Amino acid sequence: MASGRVWLPAVLCSLVILTAFIGSTQSASCCMMFTSRRFPCQRLMGYTIQTIISSCDINAVIFHLPAKFVCADPSSKWTLRGMKCVDERRRKMNWTKGNTTSA
Repeated sequence: MASGRVWLPAVLCSLVILTAFIGSTQSASCCMMFTSRRFPCQRLMGYTIQTIISSCDINAVIFHLPAKFVCADPSSKWTLRGMKCVDERRRKMNWTKGNTTSA
């Protein structure tokens, strides 16, 4: 009977720790602040849009660079230009792939 008294608190503590860990790893992928640095269009490989709805504290655009991710203000002119640059590059690549002919 004593083992049952020890077992229940141990399981409850494990669940609390696991829940806290899962919550902290989810917030680690959220932007907390924006960068003030601007990157050239050629270095931008892609982007992801972060919203407050997705359990993050701020709306942001996450630019994908070769070795890192950079958080940018979605209302910034530089951010909008960067997104447009990535979109145009993707559109050109898709157009080129779709218009190849073979003999």
